[in-house]
Formats: sequence, structure tokens, C-alpha cells
Amino acid sequence: MGNSWTTPIVLIPLAEEQFWERMRLIVREEIQLFQNWQPPVSGAEFQTPGLTYKPLYKMVEVQQLLQVSRTTIYEWIKHGKLKPYKVRSRVYFLWKDVQNILNSNDSEK
Repeated sequence: MGNSWTTPIVLIPLAEEQFWERMRLIVREEIQLFQNWQPPVSGAEFQTPGLTYKPLYKMVEVQQLLQVSRTTIYEWIKHGKLKPYKVRSRVYFLWKDVQNILNSNDSEK
């Protein structure tokens, strides 16, 4: 009772040449789609639903928000007023820390 198949089982009702031609066509279409693909420009793909504030700020953003120089920020880091968070080679600051400095500046005025 051995299985000795001499002809292949055909699950696709196409001739072999037609099958391979369609496969080549599909691959060409996919390559074309891939080559024409452009990432979205808006940056909306990075937004998190339900997030009402930006959790991390870059050095430049903190400088602009607080209207201070980079040197001042480094002094605040040195004295513990602002805590930096490094992600690879970049430095970020937490939203709550920036808000605390903004609130302390408002109360001093």
C-alpha cells in the first residue's frame, strides 16, 4: 500500500506557466508599491490616543518654554532643580519637571 504518485497534485486550476507568470506579476506589483511608498508627513502616527500633554521635552523645547539659555539648564541640572533623562545620545526632560519650574517661576513673580 505505498503511495507512489507519478503526477503532482494540482490545487490551482492554472497551467504551470500561467501560475508563475501571475506570481511574477504579483511580485512586481508589490515591489512597485514598496518603491512608491512614502512615510506620512504629519507625524500623526506618533500620537497616542488619550494623551493630553507631551510627556518628554527636548533641550531646545525647554529653553524656548522657559526662555533661558542652555547654560542655565545645565546649572539647574547641576543643582538638582531639573532632572535629565538620556535616551541614547539625546537628553529629555519630563513634563512634570518643566511644569514645576514654570509654576515656581510664576509664584516668584
